[in-house]
Amino acid sequence: MNYYELFGLPASPSIDRTDLSKKYFELQKKSHPDFYTNESEEEKENALVQSAAINKAFMIFKDPDKTIEYYLQLKGIITSDEKYQLPPDFLMEMMELNESFDGDEEQAAQHVAEFERSLEDEVSPLLFPEHPGTFTPAELQQMKAYYYKKKYLKRILERLDD
Repeated sequence: MNYYELFGLPASPSIDRTDLSKKYFELQKKSHPDFYTNESEEEKENALVQSAAINKAFMIFKDPDKTIEYYLQLKGIITSDEKYQLPPDFLMEMMELNESFDGDEEQAAQHVAEFERSLEDEVSPLLFPEHPGTFTPAELQQMKAYYYKKKYLKRILERLDD
């Protein structure tokens, strides 16, 4: 099931979240299993499957990172069990960033956030294009690299919180 089609959204690495909750509740009103209690078992099961898909799509679309991941998976650019090799220059920057922390978790989180913003600035024209449409293979690879770099940064932040 294509979640973009389910929600009536154009397939894009970023979506307009303005009316997302409204659309979610509209879809649930039509498909929630509680509205099918007097229907056949098959219709109840279909409603349950549809409702679960709506819930999963909503959770994906609420989170910008999960939206990018879903978009790239839909395009066949990433797989869930992929072992992506981050560029050596990025890993070197991360090593230098880690060494600069000196045990100050607040400072470390601030540095990671700044680095994350610089990554977003590089890929922002792709994530929020003026005219959404088709991306070149190189642009899709750029989004993929961004996704994995951001995932790496999130792991650093999670370690800092421990």
